Amino acid sequence: MIKKIRDAWSNSFDELTNKVSWPTWPELLESTWITIVATFIFALIILVMDKALGFTVGYYLTNFRF
Repeated sequence: MIKKIRDAWSNSFDELTNKVSWPTWPELLESTWITIVATFIFALIILVMDKALGFTVGYYLTNFRF
């Protein structure tokens, strides 16, 4: 059992150090900015949808109460 765990850790370490291609610093910065911009755009879309739904429900509740 201990041998299997040790082999798994050894294989994981080997893969991370020898087989993974890590991004360069400029690639990492570019990916980070793309992620920040995409997050901001999605947040704005969700904000607009939330405000529109809130307005619609509020309008319905104030004008069509039974």
